[in-house]
Amino acid sequence: MASNGTDRVESAQQTLDILFDISQLLNTQLDRETLATCVGMIESGVNPEALAAVIQELRRESVILRTQDSQKGHGET
Repeated sequence: MASNGTDRVESAQQTLDILFDISQLLNTQLDRETLATCVGMIESGVNPEALAAVIQELRRESVILRTQDSQKGHGET
């Protein structure tokens, strides 16, 4: 029975490794932990397109915040 659980864990890890390789080829800029979180959310029923839209929006906001911080660091307001 323990080997069945071990097999499932190994299979899940292999699947995540393959998904990570694909995400790297597609230049998603997702690390393994974030990718695993996204996969878990999708498996729990989150709409993949909605999740992708949220990630894109968070990235846009992150760029804006970094730009603002950079400008503050250079004496601009």
